[in-house]
Amino acid sequence: MSPASPAHSEAPAAAPPRLMALATVVILGSIMSVLDVTVVNVAMHPLAEHFDTSLATIQWVASGYSLSLAAVIPVTAWAIGRFGTKPVYMTALVLFVAGSLLAGLAWSPGTLVAFRVIQGLGGGMIMPTGMTIMMRAATPETTGRMMSILGIPILIGPLAGPILGGWLIDAFSWRWMFTINVPVGALALVLAARILPSVPGSPGRRLDLPGLLMLSPGLAGFIYGLSTGAERRDFGSWDVLLPAVAGLALVTGFLVRARRSPAGLIDLRLYRNRSFATGAATLSLFVVGYFGSMLMLPMYFQVVRGESITASGLLGSPLALSAGITMQFSGRLSDRVSPRKLVASGVALAALGMALLTVQLSDDLAYWRLGLSLAVLGTGVGLTIMPTMAAATRGLSSEEAPSASTALQINSQTAASIGMAFFSVMLSTGAGGDSTVPHHAEPFADTYAWAVVFMLAALLPALRLPLRAPSAARPVDAGTAEQRTPVHG
Repeated sequence: MSPASPAHSEAPAAAPPRLMALATVVILGSIMSVLDVTVVNVAMHPLAEHFDTSLATIQWVASGYSLSLAAVIPVTAWAIGRFGTKPVYMTALVLFVAGSLLAGLAWSPGTLVAFRVIQGLGGGMIMPTGMTIMMRAATPETTGRMMSILGIPILIGPLAGPILGGWLIDAFSWRWMFTINVPVGALALVLAARILPSVPGSPGRRLDLPGLLMLSPGLAGFIYGLSTGAERRDFGSWDVLLPAVAGLALVTGFLVRARRSPAGLIDLRLYRNRSFATGAATLSLFVVGYFGSMLMLPMYFQVVRGESITASGLLGSPLALSAGITMQFSGRLSDRVSPRKLVASGVALAALGMALLTVQLSDDLAYWRLGLSLAVLGTGVGLTIMPTMAAATRGLSSEEAPSASTALQINSQTAASIGMAFFSVMLSTGAGGDSTVPHHAEPFADTYAWAVVFMLAALLPALRLPLRAPSAARPVDAGTAEQRTPVHG
């Protein structure tokens, strides 16, 4: 793939901001987007009671956000190329903050769902745009360090979300789950206006409207079908099958068309790059096994062990803490050692931790033993996710960054939805087909075994990642290097 032309670069004219200054802006936005998913998940019952409506109706508060998030991700790459990262990122923040404020003022289930959709439109652009900003700020030698910073929100969200959501509801009101984003988002907007480089986009960049009309509704329909089927633990009804099948058909149509279109919504030529293709495959398989199965952990604590929402979040902390700590040095390590050796070791260690959890899980397993298994799993996760993304994106040109970040976000979002649906079905099957959550540990253990299978499957593409360490790899050409924002410190 040829490097981007200088006309499409986005390097600032003045001295560039330091990596940590950029990271502060990106993390503030990203952590709001990630937290908002897990915070709301613990509030379904209180919201249903407040609005005197059914859980099926109030579930759209979560589903509406997820669907709008999935629908807007595909257009992000085009918007970045057309307008530049700074306007797109700030627009995403404005939408998210406005949606948060309105959601906190909602007066009915319908208005709450509508305002959550506005939130999702902003949230869907925050992550890929933030990743593009950081990719352009990094050199090939510092890509791993940058990815370790980007991983902070992904790991904090699942840990802090249930705890924060439960505390806000118990101590204040469900409205605070949304309005708390307003001051944080306002700070992120001020910092973005001051720190992010202002470089215009390309006015002649046309939107692939036919591609957008296939990919965005396709992803939304497919994810809706999977999410609804997982929620009901029933994939046989027409209102689950129809959107899932129609969505899959639209996504397939997009892929067929994009292969023939040189100016598609997402540049599929990225997948000709072996590092990107194997990294995306590794990440997708790993996400199916990890994120899909991790949704069962709070259920196990709450239903089998009788713990509260807040306690279940705290009991899962060994996983998030070990992953977060490991991620901070694994990103830097990935700038110096072989991606193949590092990622394969991480995947194998995560599979070992998941296997330890699987073989030990019982109705009365000692929490210290469970925590130790989660710590091993988390260490493997920290050695896998961000080093894989670093390996996939290292050396890509500035022009390729938006498509790369968008493609990885789509892959991860879809893989997580597939994982949640798959493990929901497996858990239900293990409970004898009952639609309720099982009250014993055995179905959980049987379902976790599938997570081990997916993680081991992720080893296959991981073993095809580059063998040479980045420091030993051939430097990128001058044309590409000139387009990157240098990183200091």
